[in-house]
Amino acid sequence: MMANARPYLMYGAMALALATVGLVQSWSLALAIVNLCLISAVMSLGVNIQWGYAGLFNVGVMGFAALGGVTGVLISTPPVMAAWQAGGNGIIVAFFIALATILAAIFVLKRLAPGRRQRLVFIAVIVAGYFATRYAFDPAVESIEAVEPAKTGYLGGFGLPILLSWVAGGILAAAAAWVVGKIALGLRADYLAIATLGISEIIVAALKNEDWLTRGVKNVSGLPRPVPYEVDLQQAVWLQEWAATLGATPVEFSSIFVKLCYAALFASVLLAVLWLSERALNSPWGRMMRAIRDNEVSAEAMGKDVTGRHLQVFILGSAVIGIAGAMLTTLDGQFTPASYQPLRFTFIIWVMVIVGGSGNNWGAVLGGFVIWFFWIEAEPMGLWLMDLITSGMAEDSGLRRHLLNSAAHMRLMTMGLILLLVLRFSPRGLIPER
Repeated sequence: MMANARPYLMYGAMALALATVGLVQSWSLALAIVNLCLISAVMSLGVNIQWGYAGLFNVGVMGFAALGGVTGVLISTPPVMAAWQAGGNGIIVAFFIALATILAAIFVLKRLAPGRRQRLVFIAVIVAGYFATRYAFDPAVESIEAVEPAKTGYLGGFGLPILLSWVAGGILAAAAAWVVGKIALGLRADYLAIATLGISEIIVAALKNEDWLTRGVKNVSGLPRPVPYEVDLQQAVWLQEWAATLGATPVEFSSIFVKLCYAALFASVLLAVLWLSERALNSPWGRMMRAIRDNEVSAEAMGKDVTGRHLQVFILGSAVIGIAGAMLTTLDGQFTPASYQPLRFTFIIWVMVIVGGSGNNWGAVLGGFVIWFFWIEAEPMGLWLMDLITSGMAEDSGLRRHLLNSAAHMRLMTMGLILLLVLRFSPRGLIPER
């Protein structure tokens, strides 16, 4: 009986914690946390599809999230016509040369008999294609980045609604996952983790340095929004009347209204991904994936294509992570490649899955909410705790100042404490897999 009521109690406690933030701090902050929790839950579901379903240890989460994020730029920003005129043709020529090089290399591998001649021709094709690509690519990049670098310095995007980037982000991340999976999925768990982490670092480094595509560390800000702007809402008569009825100022209520709009969009995506994940998990396909996860040798002996199924689930999980990355860029209204720190934020997403309950979709969602809530609230809670501990000390006490300044470092300690407590008292997560 208690086991059946456990999920309801956990989600009820989470709702109570969010309501407490709204009452004690502000409802605007509570809704901001809710929006980030919703995105974290989607990302946690993507990792759970890979690890909870198939046991794939992917440490390249931030790379796929960054690919989803960059689609927000490529889809929604208007094209920079001056940059296209300066070097757009060179980029297109370089792309087709690179594509022709890849096709020629594949042709050599398929048509020529294995041996020294095949290797020499293959190397010659790759080297010639590389230099030909750079010959067209480098001058084009210099020309593009020279076009008003403080404002643009990149090609821009397609000028389409940013909501389309959510779909495009999933597709781009899935395509990258197919390439990565073809290379790395034959490795053992520990080597797979190292390979995916390295590939993630390469993706993030490319986004930081390819200014002609993403503006690099100069960032792209002011992305179009799928919801109204606060300043426009504040001029609307209906919002002013609604705010007066609720006893709030138009400025405060416009912020809350915009966050509610974002929450509705993010919740719809989360519910759709959760519903599809549950359907997949409880289908014959889901039972096959769990059988492969629990015993690959037995599943392969029964005729299952283990490598093919691993590639399939790796692509699906990465697509969900890419969608979450595009959602995060939409919420921020800007793309900042330097903020994608693979080691730091990959750890947080994995803690979400472990704490929530690996292999349980509802647990992964709960883990996303719990961990992100404490990630945001750890600092004010730590400041309150330090202030309480040092309340009897003198105002000019060096120890008191040191402890108060240390409140900013409570986040990582809180994450470690939560993880230790869950692993000690509920090793299979807050909502374990059945």
